[in-house]
Amino acid sequence: MTDDRALPVGERPFIEEVFSTHELPDTPVRTHRIPASGWREAPEVLLHLGDDLGETPAYLRRIHGWLLWRAGPPVGEARYLAISDDGSEHWTFDLHGKRGKGLGPDGVVHERFRTWKEALRDSPPE
Repeated sequence: MTDDRALPVGERPFIEEVFSTHELPDTPVRTHRIPASGWREAPEVLLHLGDDLGETPAYLRRIHGWLLWRAGPPVGEARYLAISDDGSEHWTFDLHGKRGKGLGPDGVVHERFRTWKEALRDSPPE
């Protein structure tokens, strides 16, 4: 019998499996992390998302046509990237503690991660 309980984010191991865009899950994976290098079609902007933070970007979920990735912890110094399936469009949000800043696809600079995610939800990629 396997144990499928959710692991704390920092304890989820990165897996070596490689996924195509259509294979990336819609919702968060609670037992492991998919690194940016695990996305077959990953663009350079994603592969280098966490370079200055010393963090490996990990896949989080889909939000209305966007693929959401994060380099760093859920609270602290982190960078989020929302990218279209084909990699042609992307938006970043830099997190510092519990607040941050990022331009959303709605043309607004958001200081709260929640409102940035809502902009993703309300503005799917073209």
